[in-house]
Amino acid sequence: MMRRNHTAVSEFVFQGFSSFQEYKFTLFMIFLTLYLLTLTGNVIIVIIISIDRHLHTPMYFFLSMLSTSETVYTLVIVPRMLSSLVGSSQSMSLASCATQMFFFITLAINNCFLLTAMGYDRYVAICNPLRYTVIMNKRVCAQLVLGSCSIGLLVAIIQIASVFRAPFCDREVAHYFCDIRPVMKLSCADTTLHDIINFIISSLVIVVPMGLVFISYILIISTILKIASAEGRKKAFATCASHLTVVIIHYGCASIAYLKPKSENTRDQDQLISVTYTVFTPLLNPVVYTLRNKEVKDAICRAIGKKALD
Repeated sequence: MMRRNHTAVSEFVFQGFSSFQEYKFTLFMIFLTLYLLTLTGNVIIVIIISIDRHLHTPMYFFLSMLSTSETVYTLVIVPRMLSSLVGSSQSMSLASCATQMFFFITLAINNCFLLTAMGYDRYVAICNPLRYTVIMNKRVCAQLVLGSCSIGLLVAIIQIASVFRAPFCDREVAHYFCDIRPVMKLSCADTTLHDIINFIISSLVIVVPMGLVFISYILIISTILKIASAEGRKKAFATCASHLTVVIIHYGCASIAYLKPKSENTRDQDQLISVTYTVFTPLLNPVVYTLRNKEVKDAICRAIGKKALD
């Protein structure tokens, strides 16, 4: 069914957090603090991994790639979100909206598959330790990272072509950035087919990597339980704890946001869900991997100690 007659829409106006007018400054300060912590934490992780030879392993290579991806991911979304909290409604051209959506989709999917690569790395390290360095060589690690990025790019191109193919009947976006669903609500055409395709794609890029990670962990746990030494079991679990924590929260937020029925939540609920994966989830990496990971903490202490001696 077609919608009403339309005039050419050349830009979108984002309503942002208009429902939270009285809390805008408080939200700005909270989100700014979290954003700065995310940037600082991820930059520290990337620098520490690059300068500390003890962390020159596949696990930390994937972590540095994930931290880099998360940093760019937040740069794409959060600065404009912060400006909308201190200013009026934000306008954006269709080209700018398409660009933001393209990088958002690419990086979000890249993060999902990088977490899968990290799960595979843990599986090989624990279930096949004697062949770990042979299997997880530099070429394989580079291929896994390139594959993650390539899947993100391919899906982003398909989604952008689909979303911006039809004309738009309205310019008011009930959101704070160019996400697929809020933008598609403004389309003049019937979006049923696109909604089905979008759900299928979302299911594949969330459920498939999530399933692979959990299969890896089923095999990992079965292997750990066979370890005779209690200390050995504890050490094996410790190497996986940080990654598993990030995986559960990351895929949990993604599933709630993109696999729920279309009209299940109100606009305010949708925005709050979006905040979890654009502001809170990117903070997980630095928090989990610096507070829970002994090797990263030791590397930071070594770097600080070396700097003090210099």
